[in-house]
Formats: sequence, structure tokens, C-alpha cells
Amino acid sequence: MSRSRRDIERLLSKDESELVEQAKQPALGQVSDTDLSALAKRLREARDKAQTIAQRQRREMRGKAAPQGAKPASDNSGSVEKSALLASAMQRVNKESARRRAKDGKSDLVNNAQKALKAKKAKPDPQANRPQSRTADEGMTVIENEKKPTDGALEQEGFKPVLERSRKVR
Repeated sequence: MSRSRRDIERLLSKDESELVEQAKQPALGQVSDTDLSALAKRLREARDKAQTIAQRQRREMRGKAAPQGAKPASDNSGSVEKSALLASAMQRVNKESARRRAKDGKSDLVNNAQKALKAKKAKPDPQANRPQSRTADEGMTVIENEKKPTDGALEQEGFKPVLERSRKVR
């Protein structure tokens, strides 16, 4: 819903109304990219502040928070409308910045992929320090197991109970 200029002047301070006017289309299309990001930052801060005030007033009305001023807030509709105005201005700025990014022909995903590819190509080759020959040398040295029985021991003494069990009928 569009609001009249009088409503905007009543709800917003002078600085905030200037921000909202800059966020309207004829002026918004002529703003440079750096100024657009600065405008978005200032609008975001003003919107967050208005939302915080509206939430505090809502808590005061319910009796959950101590009053900020001399008497507790009885209505927060002005603060809610103010935050809605700033939020709609913020949406316009976000749409304009998205339109400009799409106009460049590349999405954020494509830009990130190209940046990752450049970083990968800039790294040194991990295969460069590897030896050319892939054949094995002598290999690991063998360590004899001291607990292992000598050759033939299983066939003589240890294997005897196994043979006796296998011959008996179960």
C-alpha cells in the first residue's frame, strides 16, 4: 500500500525520510554501486533500530518490560509503521542490487566458482615433489615375532590335540 508524503513525514525523521526518498526508483537507478551498498547499510541500521523500538514498546504494553520513558508505552503502531516503511525501502534497494548483479550476466554462484578455480590454479602442483619412479625399493624391514613358535612346532605338539578331536565321534 502506498503512503502519502504527509504520512511519511509524520512517521519518519528528516534523515530517515531522505533515505526512503533515495530508495525510490528514479533516484535509485542513478546511484552508483558503492553508494547503493552504503544506502543499504544505512537503511538496514535504521530499520533494525525501528524494529527494536517497536518490540520494546510492545513489551511495555504487555507489562513485560520496565517503561523506557516517564510512562509506559500505550501504543506502538507508529513504530510498527515506521519499521514497515524502512523495510519496504530496504526491499527496493535489495531488488535494485540484485538486478545490477544479474545485469552483469553472472550470478554469485558463477563468480564464486570462477574465484575458486583461480585459487586452485594459483596453488603449486602437489605432484611436483613426488619421485618419478613408482616402483618399490627394499621395503620395510622385517621384525621377527619373539612369541611365535619355531617352525614345525604347530605340526608336532600344538597340532596333536586337534587331530585327536577330529578322529573321535561326537
